[in-house]
Amino acid sequence: MSLLTHGNQKYGSSTLVGDVAEWNALRVEQRHIGPGRQNCVGRNCTELVYILSGQARVRRTGDGHTQQGMARPGTSWLVPVATQETLLELDGSVECLVIFLPARLLEDSTLADYGIDPAATQLAYAGGFVDPALVRIGTALHGLIGGGKGPVERIYADGLRTALAAHLIDNYTVGRWREPSRAPSLDPQKLQRVLEFIESRLGEDISLEDLAGQACLSAFHFSRLFHEATGMPPHRYVVGRRIEAARKMLASRRSTLAEIALEAGFGSQANFSRTFRKLTGLTPGQYRDLSATACCHGRRT
Repeated sequence: MSLLTHGNQKYGSSTLVGDVAEWNALRVEQRHIGPGRQNCVGRNCTELVYILSGQARVRRTGDGHTQQGMARPGTSWLVPVATQETLLELDGSVECLVIFLPARLLEDSTLADYGIDPAATQLAYAGGFVDPALVRIGTALHGLIGGGKGPVERIYADGLRTALAAHLIDNYTVGRWREPSRAPSLDPQKLQRVLEFIESRLGEDISLEDLAGQACLSAFHFSRLFHEATGMPPHRYVVGRRIEAARKMLASRRSTLAEIALEAGFGSQANFSRTFRKLTGLTPGQYRDLSATACCHGRRT
């Protein structure tokens, strides 16, 4: 049974980007949300928003508590189940992942197995924070969109959902989360320029100096500020985007592995295969075969 979600009702000024990744206890949408007031609707599930691109000043109120902050790449916004949200307003446009999780992130029996009191797992209405662990999980969840829905993909999705639920319970319960004292200090416009530069040159050599030049900063200061803003070093971010581009090319089956390696900026098939396996646990060939199997299974069903 799918989650009863509210994305279309809440984000009236938004459009879905691509397909939706959905399982029994997890739904991942990619949305482009425009400026203006959104619809505050009741919810039956927990919602986590992870910003991919763009920027907007956010003003929102939940359970009587008002928050203001910048939605920029790498920031996350959490709305626990049953939160009475009465205001959500953006002054700009963003593209984001909207991740829906069930009211009970983990079953009581699972929590009991690890000595966790279910009553102590109420999540906070948290927003505008950068969390490297959520960046990694968000990147992995982003990769689920447009993928297959076979047994292997379901195991992978279940693992990501469990990891996400455990991380939220460990860090963002009412008693643990504290509103960040300051926002990342890399100028949002400079960060956006850097991210667009990366996307436009994934197939080329990209040096740290190239990226720092886009932000008009020294390599040392840029590297520190980029890490602070996105939750990962510049090189790791670039590799992650290349892997994501390669996944899409593998699923399309229109290019050879050698061609994909060059188009995604890995330089050689050997380097591509080694990096892809390190980050996904599969070789490119295995991933392509699984995608083909899932596609065939989808057509039969």
